[in-house]
Order: sequence, then C-alpha cells, then structure tokens
Amino acid sequence: MYERSSVADLVNILRGELNRYSPGGKLPSSRALIERHRVSPVTVSRALAVLAAEGLVVTRPGAGAFRAELPGGPGGAGGQPRTGDTSWQEVALSAEAAADAVPRSVDASGILATLTAPPPDVIELSGGYLHSSLQPERALAAALGRAGRRPGAWGRPPIDGLPELRAWFAREISGPAGGVTAADVLITSGGQSALTTALRALAPPGAPVLVESPTYPGLLAVARASGVRPVPVPVDADGVRTDLLAEAFRASGARVFVCQPLLQNPTGTVLSRERRAAVVRVARAAGAFIIEDDFARRLVHEDAPALPPTLAADDLDGTVVHVCSLTKATSPSLRVGALAARGPVLDRLRAIQVVDSFFVPWPFQEATLELVGSPAWPRHLRTIAAELRRRRETLVAALSREIPELTPFRVPPGGFHLWLRLPPGTDESAVAQAALHAGVAVASGRPYYAAEPPAPQLRLSFAGVAGLPELAEGVRRLRVALNGR
Repeated sequence: MYERSSVADLVNILRGELNRYSPGGKLPSSRALIERHRVSPVTVSRALAVLAAEGLVVTRPGAGAFRAELPGGPGGAGGQPRTGDTSWQEVALSAEAAADAVPRSVDASGILATLTAPPPDVIELSGGYLHSSLQPERALAAALGRAGRRPGAWGRPPIDGLPELRAWFAREISGPAGGVTAADVLITSGGQSALTTALRALAPPGAPVLVESPTYPGLLAVARASGVRPVPVPVDADGVRTDLLAEAFRASGARVFVCQPLLQNPTGTVLSRERRAAVVRVARAAGAFIIEDDFARRLVHEDAPALPPTLAADDLDGTVVHVCSLTKATSPSLRVGALAARGPVLDRLRAIQVVDSFFVPWPFQEATLELVGSPAWPRHLRTIAAELRRRRETLVAALSREIPELTPFRVPPGGFHLWLRLPPGTDESAVAQAALHAGVAVASGRPYYAAEPPAPQLRLSFAGVAGLPELAEGVRRLRVALNGR
C-alpha cells in the first residue's frame, strides 16, 4: 500500500475504480478508504466531493457514497449517456447578423490566460494577480470577520455603496485636488464590472469605441460582448498617439475612448504630461467621453517617480468616467471597485449597475473599509512596492542573461508584467504552446490587439510566482522552448 496525501491522487484512483460498481452501487465506506489508501478523513471527504461535483458519485448522509445513475435511468439507454443535438444554436447565435448587427462572438482567451491556474508543475508567468504570499490574507480575514459581525452588515446596503467607502474612493481618485466627491462615486463589483457598466452606458450596440493598441484583452471581450466595435489607436513610449486619436475620432465618429493612462496594460507606458492634456482636449472637441481605467495605481514599485494625478482629478466638465479597483493590489476575490463620473451620465451608470447586479454585498464593503483604514494597509502597499521591484529586476536580468534577443518594450516603474517583442516571423502561439510543454506559462500577444498585430509579442508577468528563483527558472524554460522549436 502507498501513502497518498493528495486529494487529486485519491480522486484519480476512485475514478478509475468506478467501473467495478454498477450504477447505484455502493462504494466502500469512508473508514475503508482511509485504511486502504492511508489518507486522512478530510482527504476522503474532499475526494468524494470532487467526484460528486463531476456527477460520478452520489453521497447520502448516513448511508455512504454510491456510483451515480447514468443519464436516462440505470445504465442509460443501452448503457451509454444520452446526447443531444445543439447544432441549432449556431443559427440562433448568428441570427443577429441577418439584422446587420455587430456580431457578439467573444474571444475570452486573453482573459482566461490570466484567470486559469496552470498545472502545479508549470511556472506561471501569465497570471494577472498577486501570488498568495503577496496578498494581505490575514488582514483581509480579520477585516471580513469584524465586518460580518457588525449589526446590519448582512442587510441591504445603499444602492450607490456605503457613504464612507464612496468618500474614501473619492479621495483616492481626486488626490490633493479634491475635485471628486462621494456623490460622484458608485461602488462596483471590481474593475471588470465597472468597465462593462461604463461601456453599456456610453456606447449603444453597433457604435465604434476607440481603444489603445495594444490593450487589455478583457476590455476587447467586454466591447464585443456588448455589441460595440473596438477601433484601435496605436500606443508608443509616451502613451496613446494623440495625433492618431484625433484622426480616429473624425474617421469613426466614435464618442467613447477607453484608455489606461498609468502603466498601461500590456506596454507599461505612462501617458506623458503633454499627451494627458491633449487626450482630454481631443475628446472634448469630439464631444466624446473618456473611460479612464486606473487599474495599476496601487501597484507602483518603490523606485517609481511621483505619480501623475488621474485624468478625472483635473476634469470639471464630466468628460472622464473613472474606473478603479482594489482587486489587483489585494486578492482576486476582493471584487470591490468604483466608478466616478459627473453630470447626467452618473444616473445612467447607476441605472445600468442596478439592473445588472443590484449592489455590492454589504460585508465586502465593510471589510474593504476595515482594510484600507487599518495600519496593515500602508504596510501592505510598501511590501508589494518593494517586492514587485525585486521581481521586475530579477526578470529583466534573467532575460538579459538567457534570452537577450527578447527586449522589453519598456521597463515599467509599476505593474507586474513585461511586454516583449519576438523576432519577426515568429509564431507566437507556437512559442506559448512550446513554453507550456517546457513547464512555463506565458501570454501570447495576439489577444491584446483589436486588429492585426504589428509584430509577434509575449507578455510575461512576475507577480504570480512564489519567489525570485521561480522567475529565473521560468526564463530558463522559456529559452529551452524557443531553442527547441
């Protein structure tokens, strides 16, 4: 007999043994499984829960675990699972094209690359979140515990969000200028939800929306799912090309531009002072809104220069709709963010958010207030600022040593990724696949473009790994993949 402490190992064993039992037949008792496989009661319980979630077993309290009946009754029809014909959906889902609508097929590959955890033996250089060792888990647990015990915390919160949390976000967004007030802020379920609400509020189906090129794949997915047409505007080392932005407004008739002025994803650029003013001026001249996605303000490195204010801080005329979130700097599960806007558009944003999600749960809002108001919050920001700098420097050094031909577009003073250009003619999808076989997950550049990309590229993240040695090993594996193609 073998010592097996892994839930996954036990699941695989039990899955392979299911054919020994007839549908409805009883599996060995938990005690027998514990003794046979030398595992803990918790491991057995979790393994059976996995099989139950897969529909392979049924657990009955007090009776045990049983092999599930096949669809269509015991043994199914002829012992085979029933199948249906879903081909009709191709017609139904494409019928919108007959009405000259914008197709809403969605490519979520760019989002899934950052959300899906790779296998345990694969180094994750594709992630979009901090490694668990960098997340303020203790502070979050303590904050949520205190928040959940407050009187009324499980009731119905204010539709716009808790006033104290709205006021905190207003101060964060406006900075010393103080131009954004709590009345201008809506609390949202993270940044992605806020982007979706803003696009639905500002752009009707079929309308063009200007986006940076390259840009965040989640934005492109939201745009296409909403039925709007993303129109790319190139980015260089100083941010979006404002001369091309003005031309894009004229040529497309767009009334919305979505941008990330600070540490743009994926290039890492910071919009220059001159272009900040020009972007707002060009948008105003076009009678258009700017959606400012300020996702990285709390991810600056300790050697970063002073940060520019948000575009919203200097905007008195309601041109800018501001989006921000605490998720990237804390945990994927703390989905709390904010929308800030001035004028009648705020009413439309509020109405769409209410229709989509009602409100952000009160305990999450209270926990967020607890977190950002505690001494642990500034300590956490200092910790990740120092650690992200070390990781950035380690990754840059490893690339220079192992793969000098992969030069970053720029070395950003914040965020947690590098944007790399591959040699001309390289098949970036093949590189990403070869890298995965070599034991390292990287993000292909294609999903970051609304149109054809100008060159093959990769995005490497340095936030999702356990530490510096993994970064160096990940680059070594990427070199093996590049050399072995």
